[in-house]
Amino acid sequence: MSILESLPQTLALFGPFTDAFDFVVSGREAQTGGVQVGGPGQVLDLATTQLEVTLLALTVAIVLALPLGLALGHFGRGEFLAVSIGNGGRAIPELALIALMAAAIGVGMVNLVVALAILGIPPILTNAYVGIRQVDRSVVEAARGMGMGNLATILRVELPLAVPLVMGGIRTSAINIVATATIAPLAGILTLGDFIIARNVYGDTGVLAGAVLVALMALTIEATLAAVQWGLTPRALKSGRAT
Repeated sequence: MSILESLPQTLALFGPFTDAFDFVVSGREAQTGGVQVGGPGQVLDLATTQLEVTLLALTVAIVLALPLGLALGHFGRGEFLAVSIGNGGRAIPELALIALMAAAIGVGMVNLVVALAILGIPPILTNAYVGIRQVDRSVVEAARGMGMGNLATILRVELPLAVPLVMGGIRTSAINIVATATIAPLAGILTLGDFIIARNVYGDTGVLAGAVLVALMALTIEATLAAVQWGLTPRALKSGRAT
């Protein structure tokens, strides 16, 4: 089959994505009829909510996990705790956790943010601990010899050298959270996941549009955090000269 003969079949593969694009920019009638769904207004509203939920949960996870991971790594204690939380966190079913939080404190924003923060804590805690422990101990001892206290040593010596691993944990946490926020409608908060979950309303086109939008949001967050990591990483580490 020649290229020209196969062209219609190739273009047909992009048909669903074209429909999904139209769903985002123009909207269409709901599968159930009677109302208009999709379009810039609804997409922007749901995307804003998903981003808000993600940033809130990520902030809570960072505030809770990062100081603990840094402290445990600095004092060389709690390896079992850090590793266990990291492994246990990966085994928690997201839907089961959100259902448990809904049963305990009800549906709504608080329930969702707490559940997502719990899912985001393990990679941040584990990477912060491992990152601090991998800093050359001679560098730490030199800082102490210069009269630095524990907090100053962590913030001015260990943390800058551990930035790649620490930020790696935060980036992993962010992706986990934004992906899991897709099922937020089950907790009473409408995000882009509503397009995916309510297939009977939005149809296959809405499902595809929602999936693409979530993927684009995840890629945008990942790229932003990667840029932050690059900016925070000391020049010596960027050039590979750090010890």
